[in-house]
Amino acid sequence: MNDLKISEIMKMQEDLFELNKKNWNPLESEYGKDSFLWMIEEIGECIAIIKKKGHDEIVNNLDVRNHFVEEMADVLMYYSQILLRFGISAEELAETTFAKHQKNINRNYQKEYMNK
Repeated sequence: MNDLKISEIMKMQEDLFELNKKNWNPLESEYGKDSFLWMIEEIGECIAIIKKKGHDEIVNNLDVRNHFVEEMADVLMYYSQILLRFGISAEELAETTFAKHQKNINRNYQKEYMNK
């Protein structure tokens, strides 16, 4: 497996939810805040690795790198769960991401931030 599509990641999260739906909150928007909080916790775990091990260890030490990438995967899984809870499709996210990228490409960051 070389790459994952957004839709594939979301499908994986749906499959995981199906296995655990008796114990997990439904994939509904009212639980979206909870998913955000879980994602933030996982981001905190990533930051803790950076803080404790440093960037060189993440790049050069396979065990540290694997741990870091695993925590990043957790972040991605909670992110996809948030998309599912709010009914955001992979296509909608892709379209918006491309539009936002085009907007950012055309921005003059230096000018914007000099005026603040």
